Amino acid sequence: METHSYWQRQQPGKPLFPDIEWNKPEQKTHAGKLGIIGGNKLGFVAVGDAYGVAAQSGVGQVRVLLPDALKKSVPPTITDVVYGASNPSGGLSREAETEMHALGTWADGTLLIGDAGRNSETAILYEDFVRQYSGLLTITRDAIDLLLNTPESLVERDKTLLVVSFAQLQKIFSKVYYPKILTFRMQLQQLVEVVHKFTITYPVCIATFHQEQLIIAYGGQVTTTPWEYPMAIWKGTVAANMAAYWLWNPSKPLQAVTTSLAT
Repeated sequence: METHSYWQRQQPGKPLFPDIEWNKPEQKTHAGKLGIIGGNKLGFVAVGDAYGVAAQSGVGQVRVLLPDALKKSVPPTITDVVYGASNPSGGLSREAETEMHALGTWADGTLLIGDAGRNSETAILYEDFVRQYSGLLTITRDAIDLLLNTPESLVERDKTLLVVSFAQLQKIFSKVYYPKILTFRMQLQQLVEVVHKFTITYPVCIATFHQEQLIIAYGGQVTTTPWEYPMAIWKGTVAANMAAYWLWNPSKPLQAVTTSLAT
């Protein structure tokens, strides 16, 4: 297989960037604050899973923002919860803007985990948050779909990690009129070359799954890691772990996110 200087391959259990793992904070006070936003009245499993993964990975503090329609459903294992106003469909309403921005101010990084519902009011709330928030931002699952009406907010924002399915990446490319067509049949090497060029054009960090590999791209650099657990990506636990590692290495998204896959 042809190799490129911008493409590095990581093997499971053998971090490409061992310094990232060695420099993991040992004290909670130095391990950062992660805000997690998501959930609607029909589901918040991903929120709970992400909360558990982030806490277990060693994040200093984890705080969750949920719609108040879930007040009676949240298990006691989620100990730090803030509630925002719900809309009739059970997702966060525009009136939750204050709580959302307060969480963003408190947090060093924020994870939009999804299960947000497909409500236009929630979409506008998310768009406003992404536009105003300046911290590390990880977006995944249906939170990506909610923001596809403003695709520039996804790809032109600095300090942004998109953990996306291949189909979502196709939609993003189409929405920003990027002149490369992604197909499910394309070879891994072709996709690596495309995301290499895409992340030279845009400041975003991308994580996606294709041909049994998790591909991370940022600043024109690309890593691939063999991956046998695609369901963990779609559940949101992979994104939560990525967000945790990035908290501790805010200036090194590619290295941090890649290392999170080797542990």
